[in-house]
Amino acid sequence: MPGWNRTVEAVQRQVEAMAAEVFEVGLFKPDAHDGEAVMVPRVWDRDSLARSVPWLRHQNRDGRNIYIRPKGEHHLSLIDDLTQDAIGQMKIAGFSPALVVETSPGNFQAWLKHPERLDKEMGTAAARALAQRFGGDIGAADWRHFGRLSGFTNRKEKYRDATTGLHPFVKLVEAGGAVYPAAGRFLKEVVQGIESRQREEEERRAVRASVYSPHIQALKSIDVFRADPRYGGDGTRIDLAYAVYAIAHGRTEAEVEAAIRSRDLSHKGSERRQHDYVERTIKKALAATERNR
Repeated sequence: MPGWNRTVEAVQRQVEAMAAEVFEVGLFKPDAHDGEAVMVPRVWDRDSLARSVPWLRHQNRDGRNIYIRPKGEHHLSLIDDLTQDAIGQMKIAGFSPALVVETSPGNFQAWLKHPERLDKEMGTAAARALAQRFGGDIGAADWRHFGRLSGFTNRKEKYRDATTGLHPFVKLVEAGGAVYPAAGRFLKEVVQGIESRQREEEERRAVRASVYSPHIQALKSIDVFRADPRYGGDGTRIDLAYAVYAIAHGRTEAEVEAAIRSRDLSHKGSERRQHDYVERTIKKALAATERNR
């Protein structure tokens, strides 16, 4: 069983470098047939994950992509869709990854290890700042994004070899597991950025409150919009109408996002597509409220 042994070794090295106690594993099959789940989630510790490699290999051969992330808030940031040159630039700048995975030929994911656990807001801000700095995928930059698990094949059809019919393996390139040298300085910058955005949002909220809310009043929840027959149950129209109303009445973008995500958005597609949908809705609402000022 040489193939099985190589996969187990790759999995063990990756989870050791990630250094979480418990992981969420996602088995994604976008072209699942009727009756099949598009995403099959599992929560495992390191030992359970290693023991599950034969089953994961079977699911991978059946067309499922295998993804992994730490469970809950954690001390890692994933940067997706990087070039080899970008990895080199990260190292020169003091951002040496704890883990590098080649997800398809010439395309890489890097996990950076922070010296401390980051909460959701900090984790997302750090991931976005890193993606912007090194040319990663902004749409995949948040505190809980899945990365690929090495040792299995990338089942995206565009990567299948037309001659052999085979899909490329997800390869473990580096797995040193160390905290990156620039962590202290970078995290201070992230905190400063969060504080600056919070001040700006508070200022905008105060202005909107003075323009639209001359007296304190209870604001309508998104459920009121969902029950409004004018929208005919159209979730997209409801989300935008609520977002315009809420932002005009001083709600923060984070509060609006939480309200929109209180309904199931899985029909929008992957987590990245859901994130893009929410972001577009809030941007439209911001533009609408600015026009009406």
